[in-house]
Amino acid sequence: MSFAQNPMPDSEWNAFVAGNAGSGGVLVFGRVTYDLMVGFWPTPMAAQQMPDVAERMNNLPKVVFSRTMEKAEWNNTRLVKDDLTGAIRTMKQGDGDNLVIFGSGTIVSQLAQEGLIDEYQFVLDPVVLGEGRTMFDGVKEKFSLKLKNSRIFGNGNVLLSYEPTA
Repeated sequence: MSFAQNPMPDSEWNAFVAGNAGSGGVLVFGRVTYDLMVGFWPTPMAAQQMPDVAERMNNLPKVVFSRTMEKAEWNNTRLVKDDLTGAIRTMKQGDGDNLVIFGSGTIVSQLAQEGLIDEYQFVLDPVVLGEGRTMFDGVKEKFSLKLKNSRIFGNGNVLLSYEPTA
């Protein structure tokens, strides 16, 4: 994930990241993204580099979907081993906390096909990796999105927010 650390200092971007992490809700991960996140946020390096974000990431409620994990040890994390769409439907009918998915392309594609995502936020990071996976891998039918908001940051990052049209 080092590619996501933009080398250009940008106080507006840093404030956005800190505010976005503080918006609350339940963080939703697949196993691969969970492993990346738990490998960084509970560390002293995360606390030193981004103390506000680290504090929120470590304390917000989290759900990780995995058929292969035996347990999730990151603070305030619940492991769900099956029925992704059923579990998300139940959570959406719950106490009103937003569900926030970071990465986790397999989860995004499954939930997108079921119409369970209310808003998509993409950050265009001006880095060419040359490889990777699409977060919509496996989506069988076309669906359209309507631009809700866009924001350009001084470091070159662009935030694009979309909502499904139907």
